[in-house]
Formats: sequence, C-alpha cells, structure tokens
Amino acid sequence: MIQRIQSVYLFLAALVSGILSYFFPTGFDKVGTIDAPYYYESFLVSALLSFIIIFVYKNRRLQFVLGRLNILLNVILLGVFVYLTLNVSGEAFASEKGIGRFIPVLSIVLIVLANKAIKKDEQLVKSVDRLR
Repeated sequence: MIQRIQSVYLFLAALVSGILSYFFPTGFDKVGTIDAPYYYESFLVSALLSFIIIFVYKNRRLQFVLGRLNILLNVILLGVFVYLTLNVSGEAFASEKGIGRFIPVLSIVLIVLANKAIKKDEQLVKSVDRLR
C-alpha cells in the first residue's frame, strides 16, 4: 500500500537526497582530493534506494533492511563530510561551508521515521495473526 505514512517519509527522503542535493552546495566542490560528482552519485543512490523501499511494500522485512542500508549509506556520507570539514585547511574553505552537508542528517531522520512506521505495521500484522 503506497498510501501509508512511511511512503510519505520515504518520498520526502528521496526528494531531499535527490533534488535538494543539487540546489544546496556542500562546500567541497573546490577541494581537489575527492571529486564532487561522487557526492551527488551517493545522494542519487540514496534517493533511488528510498524509491525502491516505497515499492517493496509487500515485504516489510525487506523494507526495514533496505531502510537500514540507506541509513548506513547516509551515515557514511555524513562521516565523509565531517572528515573533510575537519581536514580542510585555510579560512577560505572553512567559511564556505555549504548547507548541503546537512542533507544526510535530514534524510536519516526521515528514514528512521519510516522504519519506525514499518515496524509498527509489522507488529500490527503479527498481532492480528495471533488473534486468528
């Protein structure tokens, strides 16, 4: 069922990861150590994974596992951002911190809310099965 609340959360997470990552700068576009397209590819993979989770609604356990995988991907991306923020030298780069670095945090929050709703649905189905 696509009209569940976790689908809304996952859709918002996909929008945040897929679309907002192009409009808000991360601040690392000028750093020569790692190319910026890898960030955008990671954001696109996260958005694609969120869309896949929406349409696997018949298998709630798979949804939950894919949600955790998406959270792990966003935590790794956030860790890379924190690492690069701490290792950037000079004031010019430190003052150009982009708001795009907080996109993984917002995505993680939305996916955690979706996983909570998926778990709640799973418990509801199990409780109904016990009554039969």
